Amino acid sequence: MKLTGLHLLLTYRCNFECDHCFLWGSPRQNGTMSLVQIVEILRQAQEHSSIKSIYFEGGEPFLYYPILLKGIRLAKELGFETEIVSNGYWATTQEDALEWLRPFAGILDSISVSSDLYHYDEELSRQAQNAQYAARELGIPLGFISIAQPDDDSSESGIGQLPEGMSGIKYQGRAAAKLAGRIEGQPWQSFTECPYENLRNPGRVHVDPFGHLHICQGISIGNLFETSINEICATYNANTHPITSVLLKGGPAELVSQYKLSSQQTYADACHLCDSARRELRPQFSQILTPNQIYGEF
Repeated sequence: MKLTGLHLLLTYRCNFECDHCFLWGSPRQNGTMSLVQIVEILRQAQEHSSIKSIYFEGGEPFLYYPILLKGIRLAKELGFETEIVSNGYWATTQEDALEWLRPFAGILDSISVSSDLYHYDEELSRQAQNAQYAARELGIPLGFISIAQPDDDSSESGIGQLPEGMSGIKYQGRAAAKLAGRIEGQPWQSFTECPYENLRNPGRVHVDPFGHLHICQGISIGNLFETSINEICATYNANTHPITSVLLKGGPAELVSQYKLSSQQTYADACHLCDSARRELRPQFSQILTPNQIYGEF
């Protein structure tokens, strides 16, 4: 397995607590990378020669601004493409947004800003518009991440006719707990594949403050603070991993069948069923279905 992108979950903490968040982002969350950890992660990324891009995400990475900025500078110095994903809370005015983003000019290749009705009172928030203005002035490419409301993606496919420029909800994490009941579910037996992740050769993975390398958030394939990225990638076998092997065989429905799990009759989507199954399996696979933060236990 060769990776091309590494997404750093700089922190699980967020100033928002959105209903759709599959990472349970919250002001009450804990787990944040130190600068020493970032340096080690970047060192390993450099040794894995196929990695070209480093993303800084959360939670909300701007909550730890000095460490975020230093991390971007270090990544750029090592020759990586860099990107940040943020909710844009800091862009309260155009002038303030310029000051927040100015130190990133020339070292940040792009930034994605979340803006929808989960974060703000309007789909394209004033904060997002201010961030867009500042990024344009500084020559930093900026895009928006907008997630539709359940009523907008409630077709049988779970995706539906989404408004232009918007993505559908993945019903896992807090979204499973808060929003799944708002759409008509489908029989659990129908979810026979993972529709979102390439579980054999993912290309990009997430690493969290505890070192867990996530092939999908909450499914670890190793810990890079214990075993190097190179070794994890060399030894990972999707056909023998106790979770990905089953998902490849028959999706979340196969997790239920093979491990003889309990299930309700219907689920909002494949992520909803997978989230439920993995929660039940956590005592059996505590080193794989981890950490607690992703499962709302904090």
